[in-house]
Amino acid sequence: MAELLQFVFSGLTVGAIYALVALGFTLIYNASDIINFAQGEFVMLGGMTTVFMALAGVPLPLAALIAIIVTTGVGLALHRFAIEPARGASSVALIMITIGASVFLRGVAQVVFDKRFHSLPPLFGADSIQFGGAAILPQSLVVLAGATVIVILLWLFVERTLLGKAVIATAANRLAARLIGVDTRRIVDFSFAVSAAIGAIAGILITPITLTSYDVGTLLALKGFAAAMLGGIGSPLGAVVGGLLIGMIEALSAGYLSSSYKDAVAFLIILVVLVAMPQGLFGRVKVERV
Repeated sequence: MAELLQFVFSGLTVGAIYALVALGFTLIYNASDIINFAQGEFVMLGGMTTVFMALAGVPLPLAALIAIIVTTGVGLALHRFAIEPARGASSVALIMITIGASVFLRGVAQVVFDKRFHSLPPLFGADSIQFGGAAILPQSLVVLAGATVIVILLWLFVERTLLGKAVIATAANRLAARLIGVDTRRIVDFSFAVSAAIGAIAGILITPITLTSYDVGTLLALKGFAAAMLGGIGSPLGAVVGGLLIGMIEALSAGYLSSSYKDAVAFLIILVVLVAMPQGLFGRVKVERV
């Protein structure tokens, strides 16, 4: 029982990060119908920028804030200078642009930072908490709490603010939203900025546990995309549930089968979802009138 509980805690921790990455995919997809494969690089930038700001002597809270601001600026720049000029291109072309942006950001990070792995000090110490025979790192609770707060704030924003309603309108029908006065370009700008900020926060929260380096974003993007697909691309609830499920399945397969198969779980889930239920758990099938 203690062993199962340990795997569950590990799965929830990493699943919360996948959920945040999947939320970034969902925000941008809803606003612009684009799958942004540079989302993982936002996580990398958040962690690496915080590490190097801290190494330069900047207090950790300020370093984290600077990392979030820098990553948000990168997200805005990606939309303004790469996506927006090509807005008339096909979906495949736009996806290729985001993949190119991912490669570019990874190369820049390799030059600006370095190729080594780095860590950050945990917020509440490194001594584990014993619960039911399982050991829980305090930073794991910080990750879960941070993910929960972000999800709640996003829900409140969408449900209670005028800008949130504009995001919903843009997601539902971009042309109709433009006709009723919504500046859809700014809404898409906002979606890229928020998804970048969420990615940066995820990178900062997980670095004390899993370390970070210039190339960690690629695998995180693929697993976040798998989570978004499993939950139903475009569904915020599905992104959260999909991320937690993939984290749990990954942890259980690593614990009871072999850690060699851990990274294959996300790819297997993508294949199963595409074949068996393309709309995901909470997605809706699109119906077009012709």
